[in-house]
Formats: sequence, structure tokens, C-alpha cells
Amino acid sequence: MRKETSNPDRRSASEELSEGMIEGRNALTEALKSGRHIDKLFVAEGSTDRSLTRLAAMAKEAGAVVVPTDRRKLDQMSPTGAHQGVIALVAAHEYASVDDILALAAERREAPLIVICDELSDPHNLGAIIRTAECAGAHGVIIPKRRSVGLTAVVAKASAGALEYLPVARVSNIHQTILSLKEQGVWIYGTAADAASGLYRTDLTGPAAIVIGNEGAGMSKLVRESCDVLVGIPLKGRISSLNASAAAAVMLYEALRQRSSTESLE
Repeated sequence: MRKETSNPDRRSASEELSEGMIEGRNALTEALKSGRHIDKLFVAEGSTDRSLTRLAAMAKEAGAVVVPTDRRKLDQMSPTGAHQGVIALVAAHEYASVDDILALAAERREAPLIVICDELSDPHNLGAIIRTAECAGAHGVIIPKRRSVGLTAVVAKASAGALEYLPVARVSNIHQTILSLKEQGVWIYGTAADAASGLYRTDLTGPAAIVIGNEGAGMSKLVRESCDVLVGIPLKGRISSLNASAAAAVMLYEALRQRSSTESLE
């Protein structure tokens, strides 16, 4: 019988997730002291342990989202079973700021092209969007701090290296960020199945931010109302919507096509 060899590309989701985890109080303390960016901290719910409370406060001050979690859930999440009441998800890459994204566009002397992800939950979707955005020449991706996947190890892998080249900003309030972008001359284009404006009739050559909604519910009500234009992607089949990362790809490459055509005429 031939002996099977392990394939590093066929690891389980839990193994991939463990790469972006820090378990235990001492490990988390040292990570915070060293300035390691913590995306999310899961802390044993109902604990009165002062050391856990202190760690949660430190992580929150450093920008992490703190989530009280049932110990049974922590046990399920823990690859080692030695979490000591605390598990942290670590960012696979440093976050940029929205100003960094706009500065990159100015440096290239291009109209900003940005993707705003409104509460995406699937790390493979976010990674694929980052990859496509980098390939299409976008200047950055914006994600919310809460109710969204962050820059985990799975996201980094799905981005196929694009995370090293494309700025990703994480903001506290997507709605306020959109309003700020609008004040700076960026038009906001939301993808929606019931949109009045078709993609191929929409001008994406100017400063643009493309909003991709949640995989299930789409854009939140407030974000939808903040958009300057709602754009519909043509669908000729029987399925009523595209996957979030596919929708982003279609929008980004239509923007690239339009911008490339404009540049060739100048």
C-alpha cells in the first residue's frame, strides 16, 4: 500500500485559523506589549478574574474588538485546549488608514478607486476581493471594525500575496467614512439587484468607492442610503445575485476598462 504524504494546501479550516490565533494569558500579554495588532479578543463570559479583565481592557485600548464568549465555545475554538479563558485573533498584516489609501491615489496621479466591504463575514470573500482589487489597480479596501472578518491568516492566504501591496483600512463607522469620502469628492457606488442604473451605463472614471454588501443581507440600510448611485450588474441566468467577491471583480474591471479607455484618448 502506498503511503500517503500530507499536502500543506489541504489543511483544515481550524488549522488555518490557528495560525492567526494567540491563546493564553502570558502569550497575549507579550503580544500586546510588543505592539502586535489584535483584531478580536474572545474572553470567557462572566469571568470575575481580574487578570482577564485587565487583558481585555489592554486589548480594547489597542483597538481590538472584545467579545464575551461562552467557555464551551472557547473550548471548541482552541486548537490546544489551553486557552486560559482568552483567545485572540491576530491581524495577518498591519492596517492602513483611509488617508493612506487616498495618498496612494494622489501619488499615482489617479482618481481614487476604493472598495468598501459592508460587513463581509467570509474570509475567502475578503481575501479574493483584496486580490482582485490589487490586480485591477485599486488604491485600497475599507472594512468595518465590527461585524466583519478582519485580516486573518485565511484572508491573507486567499489574497495570494496582494495584502502585501494593497492598503486595507479598518474603520469604526462605515457610514461616517462614506460621508467623509463624499466630502473629499469621492462618489459612492453601491451594488444592488434592484438598482435603477445599469453597470454599463454608469461612469466609473472619476473618484469612486464601490460598496460590496454582506453575503446574505447585502448593504445595510444606512450605507445603502448613503450611496450616490446604486448599480445593478446584468444577470442573464436564473440566479438572482453574484457572490460578493465576483460582484466586486465585475465592478472593478468595468472601472478599469473605462479608465483605460479614457487614458488611451488623452
